Amino acid sequence: MGKLYLVPTPIGNLEDMTFRAIKVLKEVDYILAEDTRNSGKLLKHFEIETPMTSHHMHNEHKTVEGIVKRIQGGEMFALISDAGTPAISDPGFLLTRACVENGVEVECLPGATAFVPALVNSGLPNDKFVFEGFLPDKKGRQTRYLQLAEETRTMIIYVSPHKLIKTLQEFIEYFGEDRSISVSRELSKLHEETVRGSVVDVLAHFEAKPAKGEIVVIVAGKSK
Repeated sequence: MGKLYLVPTPIGNLEDMTFRAIKVLKEVDYILAEDTRNSGKLLKHFEIETPMTSHHMHNEHKTVEGIVKRIQGGEMFALISDAGTPAISDPGFLLTRACVENGVEVECLPGATAFVPALVNSGLPNDKFVFEGFLPDKKGRQTRYLQLAEETRTMIIYVSPHKLIKTLQEFIEYFGEDRSISVSRELSKLHEETVRGSVVDVLAHFEAKPAKGEIVVIVAGKSK
């Protein structure tokens, strides 16, 4: 019986790669990558020559069964996403579930995940929080907002840069303009930035200075 490793990769700064992650990626038989071109740069940097194959949201439904059988046959696989921890708003859940259901050992290495530093440096309560990831694009978006408007825990939301202004305007509509939020972008990268304050103040900041890069928004829960 082989094994599946879930291996986090840096969200920006390559120095956040762990020694253990490099060791595992060098020792497994195959690496499953969300984008082989993007991951190829990472592997080249750390001199990892393990064969790599594509595993992403558009093909994972078709490939999961075959991968599980290969692991059961003794092969060792590592799954990586473009950045951060696999299965956190990235492919990985379907394969992990299939392995668990078929008695295949799964081990997730600790490592980079964008929402943790964004939450911790937000200055908002982090003893209890809810991870929302990306909100629905259209269908179900309003319903989700109505539910989140009553949420008392701190909320973690991923937002694409071109949708940030619209999303902050929606926050004003559903949460109120005085709700405290923190917007972190380009975490661990050269142009890392965190903007904290009321929704209306943060909106004004990004209207004047449009955001680029990966964005994590932390929203204070409703006051009890």
